[in-house]
Amino acid sequence: MMISSELATILVVDDSEPNRYLLGSWLRRGGYRVIEAGTGAETLALLAEQRPDLVLLDVHLPDMSGLDVCARLKTDPVTAAVPVIHLSATAIEPEDEVRGLSGGADAYLVEPVDPGVLTATVEAVLRYYRARAVAERLAARLTHLTRVTRRLNSATTFESLLTAAAEGAATMFGGAATAVTSTSLGQVRATAVPGGAVTSSTEQGAQIGIDQVAGTTPLPAVVAAAQVSWHGEHPATVFVGAPKPTFAPVCVAVDTADTDADRDLLLQLGLATALACEGLRTRSEEHTLAVTLQRSLLPGETPAIPGLSIATRYMPAAHNVEIGGDFYEVAELDDRVLIAVGDVVGHSVQAAIVMGAIRHALRAYAIEGHDTVTILHRVDALVARFHPGWFTTMCVMLVDPATGEAEIANAGHIPPLLSDATGNRYVEAVGPLLGAGWRRPKATRVVLRPGAVVLLVTDGLVERRDRTVDVGMAAIREHVTHDAEIESLCESLLSRFGRDAKDDIALMAIRFR
Repeated sequence: MMISSELATILVVDDSEPNRYLLGSWLRRGGYRVIEAGTGAETLALLAEQRPDLVLLDVHLPDMSGLDVCARLKTDPVTAAVPVIHLSATAIEPEDEVRGLSGGADAYLVEPVDPGVLTATVEAVLRYYRARAVAERLAARLTHLTRVTRRLNSATTFESLLTAAAEGAATMFGGAATAVTSTSLGQVRATAVPGGAVTSSTEQGAQIGIDQVAGTTPLPAVVAAAQVSWHGEHPATVFVGAPKPTFAPVCVAVDTADTDADRDLLLQLGLATALACEGLRTRSEEHTLAVTLQRSLLPGETPAIPGLSIATRYMPAAHNVEIGGDFYEVAELDDRVLIAVGDVVGHSVQAAIVMGAIRHALRAYAIEGHDTVTILHRVDALVARFHPGWFTTMCVMLVDPATGEAEIANAGHIPPLLSDATGNRYVEAVGPLLGAGWRRPKATRVVLRPGAVVLLVTDGLVERRDRTVDVGMAAIREHVTHDAEIESLCESLLSRFGRDAKDDIALMAIRFR
């Protein structure tokens, strides 16, 4: 029960009107507000309508015992925290006092009672309940602070983080609240929760605080919560600060934080918000850096090559990265075109780094003018020496766009699927994976007919827990038609076979014109 810091309201219950008058006059002289009841039923009715801060209860009432009234009051969750002091002129034996105190009363006075003793007892009981109410309130707020901190640390966006901070502050302090900070890109974000709406004065006041702290003046490690005026209209308590001078500041403001304990609690909430914001900024910067590096490992725009139409797709298995170990490559080499697809074991960022090194080596060896088997032999040596354990599969093609002649070498990869007017078939091109140092067979040579489509994929498109690679390859062979538009073909393959993939997918479709 919340008991205000002002003098309390006392309910005096006695069947004797003179006694009620006498007790009430003593309490009123002490500054208390007094309401009266003469029966147990009247007492219970008054308690249902209004909440006194203390009940001065006679043991003997005309309709029921004061002990019974106290028991009913203490067993009702609504009134259980209302303190009770028993008074009696007849039940004065020690066992009567034991019964009263055991029944839930906070004190037991025997009449006639000295006015000073009565007032002192009332003050002592109220003082205890005030202290308990403050402790319960603080405990509830600390519990809520723990919940809010969990929400702050699990937030994935600045909007959700500031919403958690503002809603948490509004709940803890029972009024309007605002949270403001800036993102890693310097964009200001603000959320205000004054019961559901954002007031312009609160928003502007919070913005001014952030601008002042984010200026040229060095920021101390912590700027404590302070009492300010909200746009010259409403008093408010504002936390503005950051865990370190180099961190962007955070502002958390509430309408009511009157005591030192309130301000300390706001300080804790503000620091938790600031730490969570800085963690989110760090994760955002790291993600931006990682994405930038990952994207740099993939080819740029597919070159426009006369005689060939090329469509490519890439889909990583991990949602927190944009690239894994799978890759594809298209590069013009004088009169021929290098086309390759490969797969470094794994779909982590480390696999992507190894993939980038292999892909660049592939291009370097191709530019030197080597045939496909020599290219694979040299990449094999590179993997074995500099990336041991990162076994890699790869299929490499050198295509002459003018004649349709193609040279194919394979290193443990899914062979190309050739689709033309005669049907669909996988090219017979085999070889050991890269990184083991095994001998390589001769290249396979084919001639692409006008309109023919060559499909190169990684095993993420064909292999699942419920089907083998062979079954997946057969399903793709049945799905492909040589006269399909290749961009649409790639989309239909991803839609049909790429859903819920647990591995990276690289996909290339090439039409010889």
